[in-house]
Amino acid sequence: MDLLLGIDIGTGSTKGVLVDVTGAVLASETVDHAMSLPRPGWAEADADALWWREVCAISSALMARLPAGAAVAGMCVSGVGPCLVLCDAALRPLRPAILYGIDTRATDEIDALTAEFGDEAILERAGTRLSSQAVGPKLEWVRRHEPEVFERATGWYGSNSFIAAKLTGEYVQDHHTASQCDPLYATRDFDWNHEWAQRICGHLPLPRLVWPSEVVGAVTRAAAEQTGVPEGTPVCAGTVDAYSEAFSVGVRRPGDQMLMYGSTMFLVQIIDEYYSDPTLWTTAGVERETLALAAGTSTAGSLIRWLQQTTGGASFEELMAEAQRVPPGSEGLLMLPYLAGERTPVFDPRARGVVAGLTLRHTRGHLFRAAYEGISFGIREILERFDDAHSGLRTVAVGGGLRSPLWTQTLSDITGRPQLVPEQGIGASYGDALLAAIGTGIVEPDTDWTKVAREIEPDPRHRALYDDLYATWRELYPATRSQVHRLSAADPG
Repeated sequence: MDLLLGIDIGTGSTKGVLVDVTGAVLASETVDHAMSLPRPGWAEADADALWWREVCAISSALMARLPAGAAVAGMCVSGVGPCLVLCDAALRPLRPAILYGIDTRATDEIDALTAEFGDEAILERAGTRLSSQAVGPKLEWVRRHEPEVFERATGWYGSNSFIAAKLTGEYVQDHHTASQCDPLYATRDFDWNHEWAQRICGHLPLPRLVWPSEVVGAVTRAAAEQTGVPEGTPVCAGTVDAYSEAFSVGVRRPGDQMLMYGSTMFLVQIIDEYYSDPTLWTTAGVERETLALAAGTSTAGSLIRWLQQTTGGASFEELMAEAQRVPPGSEGLLMLPYLAGERTPVFDPRARGVVAGLTLRHTRGHLFRAAYEGISFGIREILERFDDAHSGLRTVAVGGGLRSPLWTQTLSDITGRPQLVPEQGIGASYGDALLAAIGTGIVEPDTDWTKVAREIEPDPRHRALYDDLYATWRELYPATRSQVHRLSAADPG
């Protein structure tokens, strides 16, 4: 029996699965971890002591649960991203990995590179304006602020390509992750933007480009000893976790959308031709020479947890019951959920949360419903931008936030879109197993393991109310931007 090993390194945990060729999960393992926040605006992780150690631990545990007569035919690892891992010739990380858009340290480098190359030229060639999500400014930050680290480095990696290198010794980058390394990649051409990339990377060689399902090498003897995965096992490239998760639930055709409910919200929509919007990210897709739009918020579930802690630490169930007793619209309360700045569509690290309409009669339940509504108004704003490129045909919902029926129903009511909830909710590691199955040729390239469990339909009774509130909500950010920027400048954090 051939089995596939899929592992995903997330922001808060690493997960692994053993899956057979029909998509049945035979075993799974999870290890929780936390990212490091050493300074305001910084978000890091130890690529070796955390990511590689957990991949080894999960692989070893799953190999110990391998059924008699079964063999691992291939493996694939995805991870948080886009990230930056700088290594020496022995593949030792020279500093902690700099994480994706939640790490906002490179603001000055974003401005400098934008001035150097031109805002419109970057949008045209890379498909996306520079933001905290981009890897190019993070590389430039290391060059400027830690020149000794930059000079010692012999290669640069994302989370999944670092693990692929540890497993196989190969220096690669998958096309999708590369397309989020703005402005290093020419998205329209599916190739490195060589002139700009060499300017920013300096002496660092550009990794070999591969597609996420491509076999990049085989598990080496040294990696086999540490992971328990047999030497010679084919390793596929993998990609950024959100895209692997989208792949896991069948978001593969133009117009397909994924909504990922988590600490932040991440959205992916497949498009059929090149399209760029300055408020979104245009990227390469998971499958060969495909394209996608993406968007991500800076808070979502993290805002709910913050409210839970700040208002007394009541149980999630108690808080949901209180919020569900509040009518739609939160009786005149609106919230901008920008407590950690915001990524798409405003790209403003200095944005802050705003609560408007607060009165003495409002309760904790009102705040919680208003938070869910504020998050959902933000998603509606993004989805309307997606529609300009390709009207959505299917919206598939995934992630831990699905355990809140109030959140998911509110989002459908505010956006007017039904959401499909898949039967298998494991996430990116499941998509990795499918990528490994396709990449090794064990299943056909169009294989889809998705089964829909239920559908969340919008309630038409709330449409007029939410349309009116959405118009007011959209006025809040531009109306308060200058004031919150002054407040953020006075905040030492």
